[in-house]
This record gives sequence, C-alpha cells and structure tokens, in this order.
Amino acid sequence: MIRVLLADDQALIRAGFRALINSTDDLQVVGEAGDGAEAIELARSTRADVVLMDIRMPGTDGLAATRAITSDEDLAGVKVLVLTTFEIDEYVIEAIRAGASGFIGKGAEPDALLDAIRLVAAGDALLSPKATQALIARFAAQPDDGPPMPARSLDALTPREREVVTLVATGLSNDEIAERLVVSPLTAKTHVNRAMMKLDAHDRAQLVVIAFQAGLVRAPGG
Repeated sequence: MIRVLLADDQALIRAGFRALINSTDDLQVVGEAGDGAEAIELARSTRADVVLMDIRMPGTDGLAATRAITSDEDLAGVKVLVLTTFEIDEYVIEAIRAGASGFIGKGAEPDALLDAIRLVAAGDALLSPKATQALIARFAAQPDDGPPMPARSLDALTPREREVVTLVATGLSNDEIAERLVVSPLTAKTHVNRAMMKLDAHDRAQLVVIAFQAGLVRAPGG
C-alpha cells in the first residue's frame, strides 16, 4: 500500500483528492496538511511514501516544506510530488532544486494523478518531455537562481550510462529508453539506477539537472 500525504490549503481540494486516492486498492491517504509546516510535521509522524504538495500555501509554503522534507535524513524514503496550476513555472523549478521528484498539473485527469503517485513512489521522476526541456531552459537562463545542485563528476559513468543519462534528460521514460537502445525495460532501469547511485542523485529529476550542468544536454535553441 502506498501511503499518501495531502498538503493543500484548500479543504475542498484535499477532500476531492482523498476520495479519489482512497477509491483505489493500492493507495491510501494517511494525513492532510493545510500548510507547509503541518506537512513537515505529518511527513515525520505518518511516514508517508509520497507527499502531494501544493506550492502556494500560507505561512510555510510548499517550497520550504519540500526542502525540509527532502533534506531530512530521517525522511529519505519520502517523495514529494508537486501540484501546480501550470506545467512549468519558477516555483516548480525551485521545487526540483529543493528535491521534489516531479510535478503534475491540477488539471490532470484522475488516472494520470494516480499513476503519477505510483510512479514517484517507485522512485522515478515525473517529468514530461516538455517540462524537462523547460526545466533545462530555465536553468540555462538563470543558472544562479536558487541553491545550486552539488557538482558531480561523470567520470564514474560507463559510456552506456552516460548515454542513458542524456536520454533521461530529454524526458524519455525507461520504456522509451529501452526502445531507443534496443534493450529490455529492466536493463534500461538498471542503467538509470546505477547512474543515479554513482552521481548521488536521489531521482531522475536530479539527473536532468546534472546532465545539463555537465553539458550532456543543451537548453532548447541553445
């Protein structure tokens, strides 16, 4: 069972998400927070697997809450999925820097939201090709905006792992990478996981940032 924590300042939205999530056999809402401070507290007490985090909340906002959760060693297994009105904006960029595993629009279809929670819980990052390219573009345009990601050396990667990291940074899923490289999805996932481990990246979102900073990919039009 995947344990989900809801963080949104609007009770009606939380109620809708709760009903949707609890209607499944493999997902369960274990807590609700109306602001970021409460989200941090509940993340620690409920040991949720995924926090569905709204960014714009009064008091401690979702960005600060995301940073607090993802930087807490005791909460290393907790993933943050950001809810946003737009697919890409400055708050989402900062959330990815802060350690969020991805983001999904509030207008997404119900099944897409449920699949997103499952994907993030499994350790993958939710970044569409469009959002990935926008993410890279924003880092290129404002490389010093917000706390930088730690520099990583790509020397430890095999040529195939470097290739896989590049494909991840273009927004491809494991299945799409497998198809591109003519390998099994399991092999593709193994390459991704090994690259993450070697680069000390906790998920695919950070691989995107590392790939850009290392020059493996360029911003659109760059």
